Formats: sequence, structure tokens, C-alpha cells
Amino acid sequence: MSGAGGPAVRVGQALLPPGTPVDLSNCEREPIHVPGSVQPRGVLLSLREPDLVVQQASANLREVSALDAAAAVGRPLGDVLGAAAAGEVTRFVSRFGELRERNPLELLLPGPDGSPLAVDAVLHRAPGGALVVELELASGPRPFSFPNTYQAVRGAVAELNRTTSLRALYQVAAEAVRGLTGFDRVMVYRYDADWNGEVVAEAKRADLNPFLGLHYPASDIPAQARALYEKNWIRLIDDVGYAPVPVLPADDPVTGAPLDLTYSTLRSVSPIHLEYLQNMGVRASMSISLLREDRLWGLIACHHYSGPLAPPYGVRAAAEFLGSALSLRLVDRAADEEARAGIAARSRLAALTARTLDESVPLAQVLVREPGLLDLVPAAGAVAVLQGAVATAGDAPPPDVVRAVARWAAGRGEDVVATDSLERDAPGLLPQPSPAATGVLAVPLSGEQCLLWFRPETVRRVDWGGDPHNKALAEQEGDHVRLSPRKSFERWRETVRGRSEPWTDAERDVAAELRVNVLEALYERSRRLARVAATLQHSLLPADLPRVGDWELYARYAPMAGGQVGGDWYDALRLPDGRLAVVLGDVAGHGLAAAGTMGQLRNALRAYLVEDGAPGRALARLDVLLQWLLPEATATAAVAVVDPATGLARVASAGHPPPLLISPDGVPQVLEVASAPLLGAPLPAGPGAVPETEVPLQWGSGLALYSDGLVERRGEPFDTGLARLVGALVDVRDGRVAGDAGEAVFERSRDPQNEDDATLIVVARRDRRTRRRP
Repeated sequence: MSGAGGPAVRVGQALLPPGTPVDLSNCEREPIHVPGSVQPRGVLLSLREPDLVVQQASANLREVSALDAAAAVGRPLGDVLGAAAAGEVTRFVSRFGELRERNPLELLLPGPDGSPLAVDAVLHRAPGGALVVELELASGPRPFSFPNTYQAVRGAVAELNRTTSLRALYQVAAEAVRGLTGFDRVMVYRYDADWNGEVVAEAKRADLNPFLGLHYPASDIPAQARALYEKNWIRLIDDVGYAPVPVLPADDPVTGAPLDLTYSTLRSVSPIHLEYLQNMGVRASMSISLLREDRLWGLIACHHYSGPLAPPYGVRAAAEFLGSALSLRLVDRAADEEARAGIAARSRLAALTARTLDESVPLAQVLVREPGLLDLVPAAGAVAVLQGAVATAGDAPPPDVVRAVARWAAGRGEDVVATDSLERDAPGLLPQPSPAATGVLAVPLSGEQCLLWFRPETVRRVDWGGDPHNKALAEQEGDHVRLSPRKSFERWRETVRGRSEPWTDAERDVAAELRVNVLEALYERSRRLARVAATLQHSLLPADLPRVGDWELYARYAPMAGGQVGGDWYDALRLPDGRLAVVLGDVAGHGLAAAGTMGQLRNALRAYLVEDGAPGRALARLDVLLQWLLPEATATAAVAVVDPATGLARVASAGHPPPLLISPDGVPQVLEVASAPLLGAPLPAGPGAVPETEVPLQWGSGLALYSDGLVERRGEPFDTGLARLVGALVDVRDGRVAGDAGEAVFERSRDPQNEDDATLIVVARRDRRTRRRP
């Protein structure tokens, strides 16, 4: 629209060296802040302070001085512009305050022929430190010196303040700037989130085709050009056919670098941009930046077709003032709307947060009930995945889509993830696009928990100023082909698919606030659940271990790091026939659900062992119970039933780590026992298919049952942890595993930072033959 170029500059992408030929293939890297030349409507001097010696001058210096540029370099400003003018400049720069806020300085110079020459001097300090003085011939009225111009500006500002809608605000600004400057067409141009622009207001000559409502692709104004618009709020090209005037010498004699013209009013512009304007039929152009919080929001773009046009500095300053007033009104209106929306959103957020305190309702259900997630952030559907529960509201996509999106969002490592095109930002995530999940706002939480909002596709028809996909022309120049800006700016309609309504900053902010509140609710609920689970689990563990003749038992349980309980349990009980049953089981999962399942399995297994006494049949019956009554749960278990009189043990295992046999010589070894699949997985032969292994326990020997949480450590093989447990048991002699010896084995084997609970139970036969006693 007001520029031309390729894709936006990427972070770290180097600018081209000055002087490199530029076309559409590389103009996004053009160093437009150091063009090395100025427009010929004025003269530029670069001075060294404090003595105001000329370091560089534009080649057209003779338009205002008796010296040419080469002769002026190295001489004091008084020799170049006269002592009176140099004195005015000295006083101007020595005053307190920003130079650019006090421009222009009106000077009367002794012209090249000796006759007085009135100029407007525009001063600023360049980023490299040089004092830059730009001289424009004073022509026409100087607006701030004339009451009529002041009245025009004041009237326009008052009308801006009276407007009640954004569209009216834009239109008033466009008409006021056109009336002030005389351009044939003045447009208010607004950017979207992708830096595509839209003409939202227009004041024009009656015979011109309308541009109102047209869109222009982001590449029309490259990123480095947008960055300059944020720093230098107004830019004039009085004649797009101008011949650039070089700055001499090309490099600053002090820094050795080209002069930085970021804040220059005469800065020469990209030849690609000039070609772009010429292709539009524009002869003169001016743009005024519209900013919000120092970020470019849009432009007031002025075009003239009937010839060159050079509004004097005062007129441009008045137009810039109108642009600033419009920016302030836009900010005020946006702030008002955001404040009202923010108050409403926070009111809903407070009510929703208060409802999370009712722990009798699952947290996921709390968030999807009305008013809930969809009232907080407008969307077609919402999903809460919390504490193992999934709750939906509105038109939510299928569960497989929800899971895929949740995993993708969690992998981004951000508190809030938003996209208006999941297909664009996560290509290949879904086997096929889901209409209900075109746009996603996600709040990943701990583990696999998350909050998700979904928006469907919104089909839009966009009117472009020329085909945005065909914005470059290939032109033959001798032996070379260069890419030039498009020449057709006729209305071109495109149907945009695969995108939802975008998520606003305010919606992202409220989602971020909700995230904090939900994390606090999860923490409080988890603490309560952990206390309940711990109480339940400890109530199900034996208060005392049986005492049976020459047999000794040791058992120890510890929750995972952080104190959260899991599904481990151990048991030891005398059976009706006098035998001793020892059990160790592990339910998959953690928290209250795992502890509840563990309690049911523990009690059922006790009943089966008391009734039958055969460990294999007891485990097979337990598996049937689990599959029928708790089909979502799985578990492992090992059972040893020992005859105290003979020492014969019958061992059965369902998916559990193999027991360890403690031999009389003190060398523990892994006991090879036949094992069935884990409980909850279908057994190939049905009930009774869990095999049993007979193990004779001699005097001084024993069995150790353990859960995988005792031996597993992050980043090491299972066998390494098992070897560590075997090594700890080497020191156990004569079945003496009670007290300090058992504690030593447990603590040596367990990783306190493990993300699983750990359990150990040992049954050993004391060695009476050596007359040793514990």
C-alpha cells in the first residue's frame, strides 16, 4: 500500500551492504535507514558538536550556500551558512529539551547570489551522534503562525473528540488531513495481526476510484520499513520521480559508517518503493504513523496524482499532530473497551474461581458448567482435562483431536498457546482437518492436564488491491531478470479458508489469569486428596506383622517424592490351615483413585486366600474381579504362601517383578518363577491360569518381594536397580531382616526423588542350627 517488498525480516537476518542492487527478492533486507542520499527538496548537513564543524553535506548544498559540498566539509557552520545562521543554530541546540519537539528553526540565509533566502531548519541528533541539520526552502504560509491554520487543526481535533464510533473517527481524520495538506487521496490504513493492511477510511478527489475496504499484503511494507515508521512518524516524498542527491562523503569521517538517516525528513527512500508508487500512478506521497503504546497500529497514507506536492514543514507538523490526536483517541477508545471487557471478564473469573472451592464437584465439571469456560472466552466449544476427568461444553471436537491438541500445546512450553489456524501452525498434527478445531486457545497445566477452547473455521472474503499471491513481476534488464512490484491494483477478491476468528490479547490475558487460579485449586484439591489417599492407604496396610515361630518379617512402604501416594500395598496374614501368606501388589496410577482400587484388590485377595489358600487361583480370581468391576484399572501382584513347619513356599506372580531368594550363604539371587500377565489384561486360559512355583526355604534363607518403585531410577536400566537391591541384601544373615537391618536395605535401594512409591516385604527363616537369635 505505502511500500513494497518481500517477506518480513527474520530475527538475525543480516541487512544488505549499502549499494547492493535491490529488487523484490531481497528488498526485505535493504538498509533503508542508511541510503547514502537525500531527496532534492532540501539540503542536509551533518555537524560535529560542540564546534559545529561540517562533516558531511548533500551534493546540492549550493542551493543555499556559496560553497559546494566538497568545500564545506571540515569548515565551521558559519563559513557555510553565515555567522548569523550559525549563531541561531548554536542557541537552538543549547536550549533544554528534545530538538525534534522544537522544530522548525526559521533561518534567513545569505543565498548563493547574496540575496536573503528564508529556510526552515529541521534539526535532530542521529543515532550515531552527529547533529543533522536539514534545510527546506520556506514556501507558502507557515501554519502555526496563522490563526486560520490553528483553527483548522483545533476544529479537526474537536471533531475527533465528538465522534462516537471508530469508523467516524477514521473518516474525520482522513478528511482533516486532506483538507490541511491538499493531497488527492488520504486513507486511514489499519494493520491486522499478520501486518496485512486494510483501508478503513478514505477522503479523495471525486474522480478517483475508491480504495475503501481494500486489503494490501504485509509484504507491501517490509519489517524494517515498519520499524522506521515507529521512530519517524511522518515521511514525505514530494516527487516520486526525483533523482537522489548523494551525501558527501559517503561515510562519516569520525565513525567510518554511513550516516544514519532514521529521523531525517529528507531521507531518500527505497527505489522499489518508488517503483511501487509509480505503478499505482502516484506522483507524490506522504505517510503519518498511527501508534498504540509505541507500536505501529496503522498509517494515514496520502497520495497525489496530478503532479509533485510538497506541503511545507509547518503543514506536515500540523498533519502529524492530527495523526497523534487520532492515535490518542484510538488508544483511549481501545482502553475504554478493554477496561469494560476486562471488568466483565474478571467478574466472571471471580465467580468461576469461587465455584472451584466446592470440592464436592470435580474441578473439570465446575469449569464447564454455566457460567464457565465459554462465558469467560467466547468459543464454539471448550474442554477441561483435570485430575483424570474430561468435561466438555459446547461443540467440542472428538476425544482423539482433544488429546492430540493437548499434547501439542504442552510441548510448546508456553503458559498460553493460541492459534487461529491449527493446520498452519501444527501441520500434520491431525490426520485430517477438524472443522470444530480450526482455532485453538490452550492453557497447558501440570502433567496431561489442560484447558482448551475451540473455534470453527470462519470463511472470509477479502478484497485485495491486486492479487496478493502475484505481487511481483519479472522484468528483463539486459542479461538480467529482476523482480518488480506488481502493476495491477484492481480489486481482487479472495476467499480465505482454514482460519477461525483470531484470539484477542484480552482473551489470552484472561486465560492466563484463569490458569493461575486453576493451578491453585488443583494444588488445594491435590493436598486434600493426598491426605485422604494417604489415610486410606495406611488404614489398609497391616498395623502389625504376624509372629510365627522361627520366622521373621519386615515390611516398609514409602510414597513417591512430594508425598503423593500410589497404588502399592503389602500384606501378611495367617491362613486357617496355619500357613503364612505374604503379598505385595501395585495398582497403576497415583492418588485417591489408585488407593481406592488398591483397597478393593487387597480385601478381595485376602478373602480368596483365606477361602482357598492357593496363591495362583487367588490371583486368577482377582483378575476376573478386576476385569468385570474395574475395567479401566490394571495392577501387578506377587503372593508367597509359606508352610512354617516345612519351609515350603508356593509363589505366584501376575506381571510383578521377580522375587529375590535370600540363600543361607548370604548371596541373594533372582528367583525364576513362572509369571502370568498383569492383572486386568485378559488371561489366555481364563481363571486358574496363574502358575505357581514351589520354593523350599532352608534355615537362614528367605524371600524378598518388592515393587518396581524401589529399584527403578530415572535414566538407568531396571537391572541396575535390581542389582543394587541384591547388594543391599548381601549383608542380611540368618534371616535377621528386622529393625535396622531392614531399614538399611530399604534406604540403600530406594531413590528418594523417584516418581513412584516404593515397597519391600521380606519373610525369612532364622537359622536355629547355629543357635543365633535376632
